[in-house]
Amino acid sequence: MQTSEEHLYNVDINWKSGRVGSMSSPGLEEKLDVATPPEFPGGVEGVWSPEHLFVASVSSCFMTSFTAIAEYSKFEFESLNVKSSGVMSREDGKFVMSKVILKPLLEITDGKYEKKAYRLLEKAEEICLISRSIKSEIEFQPEVRVLISE
Repeated sequence: MQTSEEHLYNVDINWKSGRVGSMSSPGLEEKLDVATPPEFPGGVEGVWSPEHLFVASVSSCFMTSFTAIAEYSKFEFESLNVKSSGVMSREDGKFVMSKVILKPLLEITDGKYEKKAYRLLEKAEEICLISRSIKSEIEFQPEVRVLISE
């Protein structure tokens, strides 16, 4: 039985052909093709890979954590862009996603809130449940840009 402390997120993968499958989830309209990345034998160019999705889960969790904190804090911002990269390396002869680099760029219009902006970005990184759930190092490189109005 599911409790209020547990939430289920169902994902279905249906193999299509070769190294490509179709990913879906009950209750979501969009489907997404997934495949072995091109760096591996039989990999497919131009299709989302598990490695992309791993990095995307960290990045999107950070974004949703930040927007929740900003909303609760009544903190206004102009834009948030999160660039992210996953570093895959060999450890003990096996590939692992050893590091995820998060580079959020937050744009605000009032420079007096710059320190608060950095604090909220750091808090979002701390509370992101995906980051807390993985073994990968998270390299956090936040930037706050104050927009000058003319």
